[in-house]
Amino acid sequence: MRAVVVAALAVALVAVLAKDPYGEDCRIQQYPPTGATFSGNIPNYIINLDLPPRERWAQMANEKKNELKVLIEHIKKIMFVFFPSGKLVQLLESKLVWLGSTLPYPFNEEIKGIAEAADAPLGDIVVFNVFYEIFTLCTSIVAEDKTGKLYHARNLDFGLFLGWDIKNSSWIVTQKLKPLMVSLDFQKNNKTVFRSSNLAGYVGMVSGIKPGLFTLTMNERFSIDGGYIGVFEWIFGKRDGWWMSFLTRSVLENSTSYEEAKDRLTNTRLLAPAYFILAGNQSGQGSVITRSRTASLDIWNLNSSTGVWYVLETNYDRWKVPLIVDDRRTPAMKCLNQTMQQNVSTPALYNVLSTKPILNKLTVSTTLMEVSEGRIETYLRNCPDPCSPW
Repeated sequence: MRAVVVAALAVALVAVLAKDPYGEDCRIQQYPPTGATFSGNIPNYIINLDLPPRERWAQMANEKKNELKVLIEHIKKIMFVFFPSGKLVQLLESKLVWLGSTLPYPFNEEIKGIAEAADAPLGDIVVFNVFYEIFTLCTSIVAEDKTGKLYHARNLDFGLFLGWDIKNSSWIVTQKLKPLMVSLDFQKNNKTVFRSSNLAGYVGMVSGIKPGLFTLTMNERFSIDGGYIGVFEWIFGKRDGWWMSFLTRSVLENSTSYEEAKDRLTNTRLLAPAYFILAGNQSGQGSVITRSRTASLDIWNLNSSTGVWYVLETNYDRWKVPLIVDDRRTPAMKCLNQTMQQNVSTPALYNVLSTKPILNKLTVSTTLMEVSEGRIETYLRNCPDPCSPW
């Protein structure tokens, strides 16, 4: 495993010295998705919020149980590399069952129901539902066209340093996550409350749309005061913060306006620092909210009248320079500026997110949302060689 990490860093260093051989000109005519970068569509499921929490995910969990078990077994294998005796894994499994019992309602009951339907240990499903709090990479964009119409899009990147498949030149976890991507329609009284693209078995939300009202994505923010500290505080009894993906789920489910959603995302105490990327249904209603665990550090708002017709977030504070080995921001901005506001559309944003290294070996999927249409589309992605490892 250490050799894989060293090799990946060496590849990144070579990329920097060679002026990024993985970069390419901004892509065009990539939508509708076809060709080598398109890996497939995802299945649809209804989550009936009128059912008891333990029953809501049963069909999906049963149908996806094999894929879920494959992913979790791989994560355990990685742990065995560092702790060959297996004692730590056994200890964690027992502690995770307890951790699951401390999670807030209804998420704790939903996780129990998923474990039952998937015939999987409860501790395994708990770890699957908390690991997003620790580490992931993403790119999210909100853009406004000349008429004031808003578009929201994101690449979901996951799996860094969780095993490299030399034969297929890919991150193992990234490939194992793709069969778990699903499109979810959360309903009450047979009516849609919100829609999302998500991982089967994961009850928090990373991308979602409240049709006609707002769209929301979440990106990881790296900080010394990181998510692992919040998780430890939770374990030791300090539970005044929200798990960030549970907050986004609650916002999508319960907030009734862009302003209300923005207020909750700005002011709610969190277990992990985060970027919340939010868009509403009116001109100027778009923002990137940069959060520490306890406070809002910055809110970057759309303002088309001053030339701010898009906001963009990868995994770095906008006032700081991205890591030289992980600069997705600069090429994304280049492509958006090259597109120009008058040409903003769903296909245009898909083109941007299809351009390397914004599209990279970690990219699981691309999600496109239009609040006015109430539409969300998600496509699985490939990044053919030569392609950046992240």
